[in-house]
Amino acid sequence: MRKLHRSLAAAGLAFALAVPAFAQDVQERVIRFGHLNNADHPVSFGVKRFAELLSAKSGGKMKVQEFPASQLGNEMQQQSALQGGVQQMSAPATTSLAGIVKEFGLVDFPFAVGNFAQADALLDGPLGQALIAKLPEKGLVALGYWDLGFRNVTNSKRPITKPEDLEGLKIRVIPNPVFLETFKAFKANPVPMPFAELYGALESKAVDGQENPYSVILSNKFFEVQKFVSATNHVYAANIVLVSKKFWDSLSPTEQKMMREAADESRGYQRQVSRAAAQRAVGELQAKGAQFNELAPAEQARMRQIAKPVVERFAASYDPAMVKLYGDEIARIRK
Repeated sequence: MRKLHRSLAAAGLAFALAVPAFAQDVQERVIRFGHLNNADHPVSFGVKRFAELLSAKSGGKMKVQEFPASQLGNEMQQQSALQGGVQQMSAPATTSLAGIVKEFGLVDFPFAVGNFAQADALLDGPLGQALIAKLPEKGLVALGYWDLGFRNVTNSKRPITKPEDLEGLKIRVIPNPVFLETFKAFKANPVPMPFAELYGALESKAVDGQENPYSVILSNKFFEVQKFVSATNHVYAANIVLVSKKFWDSLSPTEQKMMREAADESRGYQRQVSRAAAQRAVGELQAKGAQFNELAPAEQARMRQIAKPVVERFAASYDPAMVKLYGDEIARIRK
């Protein structure tokens, strides 16, 4: 009995010591998490799940405040805010990072992956991690990749059934060199523009079309100003969960661990929600009056061939070690 009392007392003492240590390691924090998408978009669901998990892990001390729909600025403004330490988190498309780490352009190579399993294997594997490792020196820390989906073209002029249908169309693209050159290869007229300005530009016919995953097209009501939705599936797009390095460095190891775990645990959920939403979005877009078409595999293969010189040109300008890793990984995931 005395032994039991002793062991209970020891356990109580250990708990008493652990509680202040935990309390010391985890402080009251409000994390401003901004993104470009609306509150009904899968990225927003990912943020909400991350917030719930982090709150539970930290005993309610680490609170996430979501700012959807470009409330904290466009891609570049939020990136600068993270680098400066005035915003704690964001979840932009990986494409927006090509300006500071050009090898992120590897993720944007057209027709690189054919399905979600390949996309996840590429990003969660050595290539995705090697890209993440380049961010801290740019003032950013990444906690992994979320799903945005395969990108597809919408426009107000005609269905895209073959590469020639893109000729002469003014297509808004992400301000990213790989996207610009890919659409130039299709003889389109690509127009780089921040996402927040896109709806107005489509409405005023300043641009004829744009390219985005289905859930983005639906969530942002592009069907109101675009008649044709074509399943080009030209690029797989991912979001990346970013943290300001200034903020990250102010966290205790315990807090960092909690954030990493919450990001890892929210990833599977976000991808599941995003992919289910993409499937539903096609039917909903058609119900809203959009004219939907798929491309014949032969035409998609022609598009891949037209885009191939773009891939080769950019690959030649990137870090050769990263390009080799990319090639090895693409070969591995296609097996």
